[in-house]
Amino acid sequence: MSYTKLRNILEQNKKYVIPATVLTACFILHITTRFSSSLSDFLTFGISHYIRASLSFITSFVPFSLGETVIIMLPVLLALVIYIAIKGLHHDSKIIHVLIVILTVMYSMFVLSFAPSYSTSTADRLFDIQAGSVSADELYKSALILSGEINELADDISFKYGSNSVMPYDMDALSDKLVSSYSALGQKYPFVRNYRSRLKPIALSKPMTYTHISGVYTYYTGETNINTNFPDYTIPYTSAHEMAHGRGFAREKEANFVAFLACSASDDPYIRYSGKLSMLEYITNALYTADPDLYREVFYSLDIRVRCELVSYSEFFDDYRDSAASEISSTVNDVYLKSQGQSEGEKSYGLVVDLAVAYILDNRS
Repeated sequence: MSYTKLRNILEQNKKYVIPATVLTACFILHITTRFSSSLSDFLTFGISHYIRASLSFITSFVPFSLGETVIIMLPVLLALVIYIAIKGLHHDSKIIHVLIVILTVMYSMFVLSFAPSYSTSTADRLFDIQAGSVSADELYKSALILSGEINELADDISFKYGSNSVMPYDMDALSDKLVSSYSALGQKYPFVRNYRSRLKPIALSKPMTYTHISGVYTYYTGETNINTNFPDYTIPYTSAHEMAHGRGFAREKEANFVAFLACSASDDPYIRYSGKLSMLEYITNALYTADPDLYREVFYSLDIRVRCELVSYSEFFDDYRDSAASEISSTVNDVYLKSQGQSEGEKSYGLVVDLAVAYILDNRS
């Protein structure tokens, strides 16, 4: 092909050159971060941090969840996109170009703001933890430590008689308290970058509970969306987990671990209670598999009010436990997580146990 012919082709299609160039550059960057934790660290805790913080700041002025609104409108939006695409095939117009630009912007935002977070240095390296496979005895010891700490907090918590605890403030106050918690955590670990963010209650929380989703971080809007239909004690920890995603910890087990650290760093007893009890559930689930007798010992070591909390949660969840929506959402999430390099998929949430046990035992010894 002659230079003149190539130039003519480029001239005729020049409006596609910039989107194609940006898409190619972002794809190369995306692939490169998969193989370079150093580059991923640089982007995640540097440039990408400022993008996520800016998105969170902009959307914080909107009192409702933009992410949820887009999801609700998704069928209409998809139908509109399909209609425009079909129409564009029959007209020499700018429609196809507009769709390509939209695709370019969406992929670029994902790559520049969040994708590198899946390939950063692992949490055990970042937090200097000697994590590995844990024994039943280690699970038991760490569970007893948490049980004792939870029991000490119980007198500062308001419980309904024989039922669940009550969070003593609204979501806006929780937002402020968790931002302060992350600031405290960042004092100890400077790579935990913090910024002002606002929790967004999900309007359709009850229907969403059938999917078993308790929270969602939407990286396109920088929003932390929380399912407020779940029992109160789960909400601070879930919020801290989704906020951890916004602070660059994309892997699920690491977001769980960072959420535990952030809750533990809080000066608020209810947030500490939420973080410790939520982590205890992960550890005792593993302990039950390893040694049911030791599991029962830990359970009955808990304050009676805390045991009622857990029983109350189980009864609450019975209404949502087996649902077609949960199977679909679990499958979709599993595929997404694996596509981002988390080979364990949905199971990755529970893999926080190795990090938590190592941290708890090391800090108690």
